[in-house]
Amino acid sequence: MANDKQNLQDSFLNQLRKSKISVTIFLINGVKLQGVITWFDNFCLLLRRDGQSQLVYKHAISTIMPASSVTMHESEDNE
Repeated sequence: MANDKQNLQDSFLNQLRKSKISVTIFLINGVKLQGVITWFDNFCLLLRRDGQSQLVYKHAISTIMPASSVTMHESEDNE
């Protein structure tokens, strides 16, 4: 049953993706990337800006900062 639940990271990224909220991503080396998350998996995400896509590895990410507020819904069976 635990596999049926989505973890916080996946829920957060999925909400950003579905809402097409612009994000600023800071990498661990200090580089700042901006765009919209269009896809993600366990290891990386696709960031789209000005018609260009960038594949960003999650292990290189320090912080993801949305441009607007993100509404996270808790499931009813959450205890």
